[in-house]
Amino acid sequence: MSAVSLPLTRVRAWPASRPQISVEMLALLVSVFFSMACNGAFWHAYAETGGLQAAAGWRTAISLFVAMTGLNLLLLCTVLNRWTAKPLLTVLLLVTAFAVYYMNQYTVYLDPDMIRNVLHTDARESAELLTRGLVLPVVLYAAIPIALVWRVRLQCLTPGRALLRRLATMLVAAVVTVGALLVSFQDISSLMRNHTEIRHLITPGNYLASLARVAGADGKGASQARLPVGADAQVVGRNAGKPRLLVIVVGETVRAQNWGLNGYSRQTTPELARRDVLNFPDVTACGSSTEVSLPCMFSAQGRHSYDKQAIKHSQSLLNVLDHAGIATFWRDNQGGCKGVCEGLSFESVADARVPELCDGEGCLDNVLLHGLQQKIDLNDRDQVVVLHQLGNHGPSYYRRYPAQFRQFTPTCETPQLGKCSQDEIVNAYDNAITYTDHFLAGVIDQLASDTGRDTAMIYLSDHGESLGEHNLYLHGVPYQIAPATQLKVPMVMWLSPGLVADRGIDLRCMRQQSARPASHDNLFSSVLGLMQVRTDVYDPRQDLFADCTGPAGA
Repeated sequence: MSAVSLPLTRVRAWPASRPQISVEMLALLVSVFFSMACNGAFWHAYAETGGLQAAAGWRTAISLFVAMTGLNLLLLCTVLNRWTAKPLLTVLLLVTAFAVYYMNQYTVYLDPDMIRNVLHTDARESAELLTRGLVLPVVLYAAIPIALVWRVRLQCLTPGRALLRRLATMLVAAVVTVGALLVSFQDISSLMRNHTEIRHLITPGNYLASLARVAGADGKGASQARLPVGADAQVVGRNAGKPRLLVIVVGETVRAQNWGLNGYSRQTTPELARRDVLNFPDVTACGSSTEVSLPCMFSAQGRHSYDKQAIKHSQSLLNVLDHAGIATFWRDNQGGCKGVCEGLSFESVADARVPELCDGEGCLDNVLLHGLQQKIDLNDRDQVVVLHQLGNHGPSYYRRYPAQFRQFTPTCETPQLGKCSQDEIVNAYDNAITYTDHFLAGVIDQLASDTGRDTAMIYLSDHGESLGEHNLYLHGVPYQIAPATQLKVPMVMWLSPGLVADRGIDLRCMRQQSARPASHDNLFSSVLGLMQVRTDVYDPRQDLFADCTGPAGA
């Protein structure tokens, strides 16, 4: 044999050296890979429940493993064939690799709310999460398995034989899955009943099921007009005095535990402490993510009558104000108003060109005040302006404040929080709060200098944040099990002397009111009460000003 013919022989032999398997066997191998390699977060959570402390727990774990594999196999058998198997598995393995990374890195639960957050995340936020830490997980959970998937050859069967094999495989998978569940039925049902959130850790079923639910819910009535709310609204008993201006500042990812005015060990709110503000130390958010909390806090339903679809398809507080003839304006340094300001005046400044505040990748929150007074002065009516902060949006806390606010050191200077100590993470997070404090002080000073209006500010964060406690990071844990760090938020009010006098507000009463528990639910009716808007959707029980407003407030 010549030297040239030997390599040619090897080239011809290459296809023959590739193993040939059926589509069903490929689906089974991938299903086992998912159950074994891609569900570390689930198995860790199961161990945390104490399930592995007895022999029965290990039996349950084996049953769960078999059932998960069987369900994955059933799912794959419904969508794979000889032509679609490799492309679909490539996509599924790649997406699963990303899911595994974020679940392991931040203990993310991929429920429908989290999937909505992912789908509505803008390019700037996404870029911060695409770190070098993704490289190894993508190689281990995607690149290598995908290479192996494309390495094998798939058997070619006649349509009749292919159908019989597929039906037989699915029947066996169903029987084995049901059998595995029955073996440990009581333990598995107890686990899923007492720890309902754990199902959102089973990959890839978690994100596939959640994506299907989101697509179904969001697609239903997508073109449906929002139901009118407070169409009967009107301003009642308004004194013919100065026009009123209320600025609502929607904070981002600031938790009550690190808020200086709440008694935190660090003074993260020094500038607000020097201003005459009303601080509410016990406030609960509507949800643990912006996607839930922002529409909820501006809705008539709130958390007390929470209905996601009703909130999504109904008008908001701003529409009620608009019905009453009060001008509204939403100014945004984040990912939009989530439908709250639909059909109303909106402006994004996230891509503004203000050199001292913007760097091409985003802007610091003081950009929200840039040119704001000029826009306010265009209107001589009563106004409600909403400023939506970038705030403490993670994981890049170190990018949320300028250098002069780097007060607490050392700081975590990377979005890969797992590479930083908890102290470094907290230092960067607290520095970002001190910048929010500075921003809010600037809002108050601007309102105080507006002598032509009676002014007020309400600051309320949308949700909190986990900074490594119990190995949790960021936010978005299902509401039922979300820790206080994600649900307790700061709220601060400032009222100008002119507005206090015109509305007959008893500040001593308000200070007593501020010591009581409050929530996002109070925002809707409190704003209506402060602006003297009367409508059927106004609830005096939720109005924080109702018991502290004298005769001048009508």
